[in-house]
Amino acid sequence: MEHEVFVPVPADVLRETLTDPARVARCVPGLQQDADAEAGPLSGRLRIRAGGNTITYRGALRMTDRDGVIAVEGKGTEVRGKGSVKVSLAIALTPVADGTTLTFTGAASQTGRLADLSEEARESAAQRLIEKFVAGLAAVAELATDLATDLATDEVEDEDEADSDSDGVDDGVEEPHRPTVFDTPVPPPSLDPLAGGDFEDTPVEYPAEPPAAEAAHARRTMIGRSAEEVDHAPPRGRYAPVPAPESSTAGATLRWIAPAAALALASAVVVGRALRRRR
Repeated sequence: MEHEVFVPVPADVLRETLTDPARVARCVPGLQQDADAEAGPLSGRLRIRAGGNTITYRGALRMTDRDGVIAVEGKGTEVRGKGSVKVSLAIALTPVADGTTLTFTGAASQTGRLADLSEEARESAAQRLIEKFVAGLAAVAELATDLATDLATDEVEDEDEADSDSDGVDDGVEEPHRPTVFDTPVPPPSLDPLAGGDFEDTPVEYPAEPPAAEAAHARRTMIGRSAEEVDHAPPRGRYAPVPAPESSTAGATLRWIAPAAALALASAVVVGRALRRRR
């Protein structure tokens, strides 16, 4: 069997991908890797479709680079059956103008369900499997190329930033370092209001301690009345008792008694004088 496929990827990138078993495992269609890490990334179950039948094989692949040609050897047994298959391929990479041409050459020996199919069905299944593998290989290789390009671009940008002057223009002249606001040290805050000023040598005068009587009076004035005053004094403010309203009748009576008494007294005086005159 011989089959050629063109890939728009450089040959060295494809070769690097083909020699990495972990990357190759991501390109093989229908491969279910084993959980056992010691078995290798190219071991597990491979499901293929040939002649309208789906066949699952359990086995392993091995890929080696032999003088620029990638050699592929694999074997497996049917999961549901007694058949087996053994494959031997050689992958040659030929650089061309816009990419690489991959040439697959090899042979396969099989027993069981795959052997019951026609040679045309087996060859068609093999070509379909190879084309899907090459498509996955190109995608993985392009991804690796993009990552390498991004890393190289980042390194160049970092070097350009390191070589440029502080003004952002690389004119070949080394400019002095200009400190920014982030480079200026900030002194720690102080709780002393006089710290950091011109008052270090100025003495601070504190008022003399007042006598005990004045201090007690000040405490009562500022804080409140003493306990004895609070206990014996009537309550004030919102809790003070409300005085009883004065009677309007008593006030009116007092207002009329005074003039009547004065009138009676004046009448008594006039009557007394009149009686004395008659005598």
